[in-house]
Amino acid sequence: MSITRRFCIAFGAAALAVTASVAVQAEEWPTRPITMIVPFPAGGSADVVARLVAAELSDKLKQQVIVDNRAGAGGNIGGAAVARAKPDGYTLLFTTPGPGANNKLLYKDLPFDPEKDFTPIVQVADSPLIMVASTQTPIKSMAELIDYAKKNPGKLNVGTPGNGTLGHFAVAMLERQAGVKVTIIAYKGSSPLITDLLGGQINIGSDFITAYVPQVKDNKMTPLAVLAPQRSPLLPQVPTAAESGFTNFEAVAWFALVGPAALPAPVVAKLNAIVNAYVQNDAVKAKFAPLGLRPVGGTPEQLRDLVAHEIARWRPIVEEAKISLN
Repeated sequence: MSITRRFCIAFGAAALAVTASVAVQAEEWPTRPITMIVPFPAGGSADVVARLVAAELSDKLKQQVIVDNRAGAGGNIGGAAVARAKPDGYTLLFTTPGPGANNKLLYKDLPFDPEKDFTPIVQVADSPLIMVASTQTPIKSMAELIDYAKKNPGKLNVGTPGNGTLGHFAVAMLERQAGVKVTIIAYKGSSPLITDLLGGQINIGSDFITAYVPQVKDNKMTPLAVLAPQRSPLLPQVPTAAESGFTNFEAVAWFALVGPAALPAPVVAKLNAIVNAYVQNDAVKAKFAPLGLRPVGGTPEQLRDLVAHEIARWRPIVEEAKISLN
């Protein structure tokens, strides 16, 4: 036997041994604690949901799942940490549309690619945005909002919880689809936006629904539309944008679990199965409801398609509105 042939046989055997070893490790996973990185501060909605999921994974996997809050740069710090991590199942990312998809459109120097550097595992839940009006404005519906904006270009002040947020995207989509021009005001979070809406300093708000439920129920704000395919159980009396005559106007936040690229299939399958069973539980649905969350679940492929769809649908809107965080 030639030296070359002996080398090839030996190399092939070694490669097979490594592959078999990795497969065995994946099947036996986990054998030690897992870190779930949440790229946002503790106490926020992503953190709350992540901790619920982490507790369930800890119970079912018989290993501690540690929530590690690595906030900053719109979720990019935590996202980059997971993108760089070893794909062994011991570092996961609990993501939202920002680091999970949309930041690809907002940052020219994004240190990772959400479509290439993550392995999709499962979508956990979603939550819609809502458009509300200050009670000090005459606007009571989406139709009246659009009519006013068309007759008064640039005079309608619409607040969002921040530049580059999903609320900002929704207002840019409104301008594009309705052919109107408004003045977009980016606040630093929902709290100051709510304060100015209550005081009448701003006309309209575009934000996540959960923060506005008390004000709407107390008639301190006028709900215009829920930006989702279906009404929200939190405010079932509020119509969707489509029911208000404004079709294809949806903005829904989502929460999902992903890992580094090349995460072993057995690890993905195990995590996916646990989360799917979890979100289908009636007790979990009851926990999610007050948070404005709709349990979702699904396959890794469905999550991959969601990410691709989000990037594709928001790209022309972001580019036309020149939304950037660089």
